[in-house]
Amino acid sequence: MTSIQSSDQGQAPLQKLRAYLHTTQLLGSIQSALYYDQNTAMPAAGAEWRGEQLALLAQQLHGRQSSGAYADLLAAAEAQWEGAPGPMGRNLQLLRQEFERQHRLDAALVGHIAQAQAQGYARWQEAKAKGDFSVFAPSLQVLVGLRQEQARQLAEPRSCWETLAQPFEPDISKARLDVLFAPLRQELPALIERARSAASRQPSTAWDLPESSQLKLCQELLNGWGFDPNRCQTARSPHPFSCTLGPADFRITTRVVAGQPLSALLATAHEWGHSLYEQGLPRSGDHYFPWPLGDATSMGVHESQSLFWECRVGRSQAFAQGLEPSIAAAWSLANPGGGANPGSPSPWRNSQGFWRCLNPLEPGMIRVEADEISYCLHIVLRYELELALLEGDLPVAELPGHWNQRMAELLDLRPSHDSEGCLQDVHWSEGLFGYFPSYALGHLISAQLGEAMERDLGGAGSIEARVAKGDGASLKQWLAEHVYPLGRQVNGEELVKQVSGQDLRAEPFLAYLRAKLERLVAP
Repeated sequence: MTSIQSSDQGQAPLQKLRAYLHTTQLLGSIQSALYYDQNTAMPAAGAEWRGEQLALLAQQLHGRQSSGAYADLLAAAEAQWEGAPGPMGRNLQLLRQEFERQHRLDAALVGHIAQAQAQGYARWQEAKAKGDFSVFAPSLQVLVGLRQEQARQLAEPRSCWETLAQPFEPDISKARLDVLFAPLRQELPALIERARSAASRQPSTAWDLPESSQLKLCQELLNGWGFDPNRCQTARSPHPFSCTLGPADFRITTRVVAGQPLSALLATAHEWGHSLYEQGLPRSGDHYFPWPLGDATSMGVHESQSLFWECRVGRSQAFAQGLEPSIAAAWSLANPGGGANPGSPSPWRNSQGFWRCLNPLEPGMIRVEADEISYCLHIVLRYELELALLEGDLPVAELPGHWNQRMAELLDLRPSHDSEGCLQDVHWSEGLFGYFPSYALGHLISAQLGEAMERDLGGAGSIEARVAKGDGASLKQWLAEHVYPLGRQVNGEELVKQVSGQDLRAEPFLAYLRAKLERLVAP
């Protein structure tokens, strides 16, 4: 810090603060690069050393964000600005809010959490490979305790879970989630049963594609949706994710799942939606990078963007019709003898059948492979169990049993082993409690923004019509004009209200599901 102070004595307070934030962003991007490597290329034996690296960086970042020198810089900038409204006022408000949070946390706790995350991720990978929760349970117990201590140190007027959820979904509360989730709990079971009934009357379409074919299709999708190799990179990881390493460095990953030939394609569409949002955020100008206004609004909004491209575009009937010839060619190449259906061009028979492959009507065990209808009940399950772990009396050792019981109650499914049960998601291995509801909020936000988009682009059905014409550019342009520029000027619900003109609610999403289901079950 001394060198920074000595080199910028002549700068105004806001300029000094900006320089300080720039260095903080550099350290954060190094942390992200290590995380990306950990998930894509690092050998398993490197986990312990990587944990120490990440712990050191986390402590340095915490020190920068909570130090007296930073407090002085922030106070001087606030005094220069004198509470004037506008973008810089919002930046300073967000910086002050984050400083107060960081200032309350003990540096040793920050380091312990970072190390426990790296160790937890390694244990989770091992446990998932073995299908044995007991391998991961001690790490999860440590992470639960550390996050509870974090909430205690933050001492916010919120519950433990609500406190931990704030970085993902600012201003969210359990009461608000209860209001938004109630219609989902009430209406989704009937829709699931209708889908199940239709699925039972349709022929099985079990098939697969070689890994090379799947990855080629993923790259073709990205190329068609604006992938720029000068700014973007793809890789594979145990759990797909999107990661931004700098203002012009965007990474995504996917995974190939045996027996799930469209999994990698849909995961790629999902993560590319995240990346498009990151690429569209305001990264230039006096009020943005490295200021908070250049960051994402919330994880709910982030998920709305990934779900828009995965579901509203990638799972649409128009997209299925356009993609089907390429999939059929890849399948035929891999199955020159006709596979299970000699004489038939493909197992799915026609473009309607292929559309059903993109939109399975039978609920699945795995969240990231789930259909749109059952997906939010997967989230309800995780949300309830997080609350029980953090605020209730659920022992970590009993998590698998409670998971399996709630899966049976909500979806009439029971995992055969822990890997398709409570070990299927990466989030708890990193102690990311409070994250899961953002996925369901993303579905609600995507549907409501989709209604607003269609009002502007020609009315109901206009998204599908644009996809049928291969005009994804106009959809991206609408998002670039209405969603991306807002950054952190607003929270998630404020963004929805500003763009759609209405408060966030579940009905647009449920209406979208009802209409889509009727088309899917049609003969």
